[in-house]
Amino acid sequence: MSKQLPSRAELIAEATHAAADFGAAGDLVDEAAAAAFGVNRTDLRIIGLVMTAGTLTAGGLATAAGLSPAATTTAIQRLIHAGHLTRKTDAEDRRRAVVELTPHAVDLLEEVYAPVERAGRELLERYSAEELVFIIDLLRRGERLQLAQARRVRGE
Repeated sequence: MSKQLPSRAELIAEATHAAADFGAAGDLVDEAAAAAFGVNRTDLRIIGLVMTAGTLTAGGLATAAGLSPAATTTAIQRLIHAGHLTRKTDAEDRRRAVVELTPHAVDLLEEVYAPVERAGRELLERYSAEELVFIIDLLRRGERLQLAQARRVRGE
């Protein structure tokens, strides 16, 4: 006796729940990372943005983080005081300042997130090239959907 597949509606519901569970699990990792850094989630997001960019001006950081200039300045001060950011003169334009991560922050990011990346890569190794193309497409479409919903919720 062969097992019948769930209905399309049941599969869509399960996929929706799995996506929500995946997002919630990622939130737990970020919560733990924020605690390891001794910062709040917004400050952790700023650390991630600076890590990705290398250096950022306060204005560039405000735009990337979606924060007001005042909130960004306050966060930068907190992160400098906590030893996660440094402020220096921009090498390309000596009239402006940029922030960058401290070596300690880079080490802590490596300690927290490198094992997550390795485990994720090991998981993805199980999939064929065709399946990976599908996964990438699904994740990118999901990212665009989430960003659009964030804008909707903010009333933009």
